[in-house]
Amino acid sequence: MVNSIAFRARRVRLWRMKCPFCHQENDKVIDSRPSDDGFVIRRRRACNLCERRFTTYERIETPQVRVLKRDGTRVPFDREKLRQGLERACWKRPVSTDQIAGLVARVELDIDTMFETEVESSFIGQKAMQYLAEVDQVAYVRFASVYRHFKDADDFAREIRQMLDNPDSDEIDMQSYLPPKKMRFPRKKKANDLDDC
Repeated sequence: MVNSIAFRARRVRLWRMKCPFCHQENDKVIDSRPSDDGFVIRRRRACNLCERRFTTYERIETPQVRVLKRDGTRVPFDREKLRQGLERACWKRPVSTDQIAGLVARVELDIDTMFETEVESSFIGQKAMQYLAEVDQVAYVRFASVYRHFKDADDFAREIRQMLDNPDSDEIDMQSYLPPKKMRFPRKKKANDLDDC
């Protein structure tokens, strides 16, 4: 009995995290909570020696999926790159970092359930836009403008019109952002028109 207790104590000691500040393996977990829609466990830890606090994340390890880009190259899927792109689209919008992390987790879950080794970059972009439209429509248009390489205002207007045609898009009134379907400009007066005054 004493040997099994000693073995368990040794085993627990091996599983401790090293403090990033003093590099000792003497910490305790203060708080644990789910993050990224339950796919990640966030643990707040405190070092017993230097008394500084740090955060660790525990997530499911999945096989590395490669992304097939438009130019034919293959790169490893990088959730951080997707998160940064979504953050840029949500800049100065009422979207929290937890919502962005949830969007990344949803896209990553779709990739993991539908693909084993390789996914096209177009699938990732479409899924990110789909989930982003549910959260914030302005951020959706920003993301779409980069993803679809908008060249002028007509591309923006076309994308906004498509979004407004969708009956589920009632979160933000985007009608005020649209130019009229056919812009009419006042006719310049000619010299002959001045004589009529």
